Amino acid sequence: MSHLRTFGEIGIDDVALVGGKNASLGEMYRRLHDRDIRVPDGFAVTADGYRHVLRESGIDSSLETVFDGLDVDDRKDLAERSARARGLLLDAELPPDLAEEIVAGYQALQQEYGRDVALAVRSSATAEDLPDASFAGQHESFLHVQGEEALLDAVRRCFASLFTDRAVDYRARHGYDQLSVALSVGVMKMVRSDLACSGVSFTLDTESGFRDVVFVTGSYGLGENVVQGLVEPDEFYVHKPTYAAGHRAVLSRHLGSKAVRMVLGETEPVREEPTPPRERDRFCLSDEEVLELAGAAMTIERHYGRPMDIEWAKDGTDGLLYVVQARPETVAARRRPAATTRYVIEAHGDLLTTGRAVGAKVAAGPARIVHDIGEDKVFAPGDVLVAPSTSPDWEPLMKIASAVVTEHGGRTCHAAIVARELGIPAVVGTGDATSTIADGERITVSCAEGDDGHVYRGRADFHTVEVAGDLTSRPRTQVMVNLGNPGIAFESSFLPNDGVGLARMEFVLAEHVRVHPLAALHPERIADDRQRAEVERLVGEDGAAYVIERLAEGIGTIAAAFHPKPVVVRLSDFKTNEYAALLGGAAFEPAEANPMLGFRGAARYAHPAYTEGFALECAALRRVRETMGLENVVVMVPFVRRLDEADRVLARMAELGLRRGEHGLKVYAMCEIPANVVLVDDFAQRFDGFSIGSNDLTQLTLGVDRDSELVDFDYDERDPAVQRMIGLAVEGCRRNGIHSGICGQAPSDHPEVVRVLVGLGIDSISVTPDSVVAVTRTVLAAEG
Repeated sequence: MSHLRTFGEIGIDDVALVGGKNASLGEMYRRLHDRDIRVPDGFAVTADGYRHVLRESGIDSSLETVFDGLDVDDRKDLAERSARARGLLLDAELPPDLAEEIVAGYQALQQEYGRDVALAVRSSATAEDLPDASFAGQHESFLHVQGEEALLDAVRRCFASLFTDRAVDYRARHGYDQLSVALSVGVMKMVRSDLACSGVSFTLDTESGFRDVVFVTGSYGLGENVVQGLVEPDEFYVHKPTYAAGHRAVLSRHLGSKAVRMVLGETEPVREEPTPPRERDRFCLSDEEVLELAGAAMTIERHYGRPMDIEWAKDGTDGLLYVVQARPETVAARRRPAATTRYVIEAHGDLLTTGRAVGAKVAAGPARIVHDIGEDKVFAPGDVLVAPSTSPDWEPLMKIASAVVTEHGGRTCHAAIVARELGIPAVVGTGDATSTIADGERITVSCAEGDDGHVYRGRADFHTVEVAGDLTSRPRTQVMVNLGNPGIAFESSFLPNDGVGLARMEFVLAEHVRVHPLAALHPERIADDRQRAEVERLVGEDGAAYVIERLAEGIGTIAAAFHPKPVVVRLSDFKTNEYAALLGGAAFEPAEANPMLGFRGAARYAHPAYTEGFALECAALRRVRETMGLENVVVMVPFVRRLDEADRVLARMAELGLRRGEHGLKVYAMCEIPANVVLVDDFAQRFDGFSIGSNDLTQLTLGVDRDSELVDFDYDERDPAVQRMIGLAVEGCRRNGIHSGICGQAPSDHPEVVRVLVGLGIDSISVTPDSVVAVTRTVLAAEG
């Protein structure tokens, strides 16, 4: 009986024969290889081959006794038993017939790829990569194997790795008998990613479970660094629906530090080396390569019919991208977003460090700094694990931690994957956690504030909000979301909603661009040397491209999260003092006594002093709508004081490629000045809708500075005068056949305002994410 199968002979139904990893490789090689997906050729030593080794060497009965009475919580006992089992296999000789088959398979690969072909030899357990249990990372792999003896030795060592400490622990805790799982070994042409880059793609967002994106991570060198979390990789998102519609654009990208890379060693199998600064400062993949990987991932997902976790590698010799593994994604895909708990930070201590947020929770506890798994004797349940990085050996420790903080790694590293599986927050890739956090001090780990995770000194004040998504009917009045943080867009999309009624461009400017648009174009005008240097570092050689790209990515992420529902993007509405607070902004903004009523909104867009900045905003919106294909974006103009000002802004937008009506573009105006209400019929001829900004409308109707604490008692959106203004605006919109909405704070805070708005027949009410469910229920009751 043959104990070998070529990849062309196996498929996904052969898990019992060749394990999950090899079955998946064979499935892709047989069925997807001709669909622009490259899979290296190879063969599998079957699980029967493993059992053949046990029988012929006579160690099968010895293995049965090794694990009698195993206590996985006794780590010393676990280690001793696992070592005995590995020793039995390492001492066993491969039967001659099996060795001959393996050598013959190797010779066939030499004929296909050349005599110098290097091999990757990878373990594939028969219970591996199943939808309900991921054994990924539990067993050993060996790279750049050359020569018959080296190959046979690698196969034997793979067999022995079935009994690593972590594999034995994982099987025991997931209900698998230790001897019921067999091991197959995959032997395939090695992709020389040590000379290029490698990484992992997911066909969903790993944090929220949002399924309309492909998430690609990558770093230089061999892929083990990305999986183990030894580097912060580059990250990319691609939006599936617009990709399928023919738009080829990367939705967003994040430059990882990629501080080290794993390459082949001269005297040892692999070694770490610092990544050259020039390579650290650029992405390891081009946009074209990211899109190729995204297309491959979507094809693989369609074939398997479920979200997938895909390993890829770029060969530095031929420059091509290869898929080297695909398994079902087992954590985010099982998440049920219908009912969630949102964490809201109210107050916190000093910020100790930041990194990439994993999960959306908050946890507090004593910090325990652990550099090596052997140093964990004082670690207690509820402690926060602070470490350089983690590997599968650390999982017993992570199971009792309340949170994890690491210095290295990205959102697909080992620490991140296990933290998601355990349901605990993790902040990864901080770079300095073990030096900025004191061992034993109480800290708070917050992953509830967007993409960036924060570690605060002491116990922060926070509360939770139960967000139930069990509303089975939608009200006639649209209930939309106010959003400014792209980092929570995917998560917020699961709320019951009719789209985004207010996406604040200024929030994206502050958090994602950080640089004043004019400072990015003219850094030489910045007097402060430190700020000028920081601006030049951020924007590089092309300030315009920097602003447009970063702005488009932030807006595009929000638009993609809610696609195809409408997303109303308000042009930047900072006041001059807020613009001045951006990097380099002080050099381009006047000092005003009352910025709230000064150079803001439409007045800026039509003014020569900001014409270059406005052009960048419009270019970013064009990229989102045309290049990214997110035509669900509606553009909204804030603080339009006069009719001729509206005409000038609309004309300027048209000059910049945003002409109302073209390509379905709708343009709304904020209704927040009494003049907008008084002249509603005239404004309605220029815009497709009004969105009432109750904050400014209250301020200007009652003559109350909403930033002043002294007259706060006079600021009330429920005042009859304000309510009358809102009523007139809604009636005017209906009379002129344009959209009426409200995006101010009043509906989020006051249920009685919601009931009045429903009675007026307003088209949409947009509120903060934590108010969506409550407001929806209020609307349903008012309509009923």
